[in-house]
Amino acid sequence: MADRAIRSRGFTLIEMMVALAVFALAALALIRLEGATIRGAGILDSTLTGQIVARNVAIEAVTDAKPPTLGLASGTEQNGGKAWTWTRTVAATGDSRILKIDVTVSDSDGRPAGRLTMIRSGSGS
Repeated sequence: MADRAIRSRGFTLIEMMVALAVFALAALALIRLEGATIRGAGILDSTLTGQIVARNVAIEAVTDAKPPTLGLASGTEQNGGKAWTWTRTVAATGDSRILKIDVTVSDSDGRPAGRLTMIRSGSGS
């Protein structure tokens, strides 16, 4: 009886190995989740900054006293320590007094990061 009481105290080696394996699987899952979260934060930062650049370019075209010329224009802007490439397309609408302005922004690798469409008066007022 005394021998049985001694063996029932504590965990067996197999129980410890199973517990360690379960812990290792949980730790690996948490590490993968953290990696995905960090990647998501980087994408969010790039998208947000791209949208800011798109808004800045579009606002320049909308608030300028002279309406932008029809067609395609492109350039680069520095924002957040990065170079952003933008393309602005100005097109006429069904109403000759209104222009449609589309702005697309790409990061330095050419990946699209932001897009914005605005309208403005085509008469300059």
